[in-house]
Amino acid sequence: MRLLVVGKLNGQLSTAVKMAMSAGAKVSHVETIAAATHALRAGQGADLLLVDYDLDIAALIAANEAERIHVPVVACGIDSDAKKAGDAIRAGAKEFIPLPPDAEMIAAVLAAVTDDDKPMIVRDAAMTEIISMADQVAPSEASILITGESGSGKEVIARYVHQKSRRANRPFISVNCAAIPENLLESELFGHEKGAFTGAVARRIGKFEEASGGTLLLDEISEMDTRLQAKLLRAIQEREIDRVGGSKPVKIDIRILATSNRDLTQSVKDGTFREDLLYRLNVVNLRLPPLRERPGDVVALAEFFVKKYAKANGAPERPLSAEAKRRLAGHRWPGNVRELENAMHRAVLLAVGPEIEETAIRLPDGQPLSAPDMGARTASHAAVAAEAVARSFVGQTVAEMEQHLIIDTLSHCMGNRTHAANILGISIRTLRNKLKEYNEAGVSVPAPQMGQNAA
Repeated sequence: MRLLVVGKLNGQLSTAVKMAMSAGAKVSHVETIAAATHALRAGQGADLLLVDYDLDIAALIAANEAERIHVPVVACGIDSDAKKAGDAIRAGAKEFIPLPPDAEMIAAVLAAVTDDDKPMIVRDAAMTEIISMADQVAPSEASILITGESGSGKEVIARYVHQKSRRANRPFISVNCAAIPENLLESELFGHEKGAFTGAVARRIGKFEEASGGTLLLDEISEMDTRLQAKLLRAIQEREIDRVGGSKPVKIDIRILATSNRDLTQSVKDGTFREDLLYRLNVVNLRLPPLRERPGDVVALAEFFVKKYAKANGAPERPLSAEAKRRLAGHRWPGNVRELENAMHRAVLLAVGPEIEETAIRLPDGQPLSAPDMGARTASHAAVAAEAVARSFVGQTVAEMEQHLIIDTLSHCMGNRTHAANILGISIRTLRNKLKEYNEAGVSVPAPQMGQNAA
């Protein structure tokens, strides 16, 4: 996470900078509002601005908006002046940090504002398969499309791919195409030249150039306007971009990752997404299963979020009770990992006693998690298991699948050839011929029952 500190470095602000660095942030510093805007224009880049509330935060935000620069602001100040803090929030700051700083508060605010504290936690076989594929394609230069329901962890897997790539030591720049207004997104991506529009008082470097040598993540790319899609397609094909108002192209060296919670094939049919752009982005597709299809991850994720929010709120770290785990695993989590995270944050705050009981885990409407319907749960697990079995057949030949089916059926019948042939719908002669082939190939075949002729 890249942090730009704006203000004079007095002792307490310097301490805040050191704490931010210890929390994993890459920190740079300027003293004035004008210098901050200049640094952002020049492509220095920041995921967050930490600004002294004695400065004119409203003017800084207005200057950034005029230049079509989209960066969240956190205010900070000595003595926690309530009026100044309130003015900073009203001016557009997302949070306020009092100085002298508290290390845990700084770490929590940075994590909350940047949404950056999301390690890869995988226990379920469905996700293990996705991670294996990600490991395989990460070292390549191929564009990757990551799809899945909202809240399923698409940005987390994107960061994982970058960390496993040959560009891991270079920038990872993320742009949320759904969160940035359409009239700002073009400048955010491609930058602009001085005078390109009213308010463009100097050249501004966009995210494509900021990500030079590294990875650019286009989050929720399905929300991008079709006009910008054409410009993006050219950038990917030609490895060069045109700044808004520019007269000559700029060469770029980046790897593109993109995410979408929509079916882009359907979007192509609907005319809202370019087919040629989909082909360029979808060299490899990583489809993240929703949380309900990877029940093995639920409790592991819940335990991580309990530790995270206990630390952030100064609360005792309590274990989950056995019933709480059972109800967590049985819930469908329509909001996926994001919903689970919010539920565990609430649970940390509401829990009493030595454990987090099921009564402390509340849904967004305040209702507790209901006890799982065992019939529905069994059906759900059966569906997930069936899907896993189907996935295991991918890549096998018909002959290999036939062999597995015959051997498994014979094992089920405890070696009885006649019963196995009836279940398989083939003659006993055909079954014996198949078993003879398998024996000659060195395949272990279940022995016949007493009184039966060996194959």
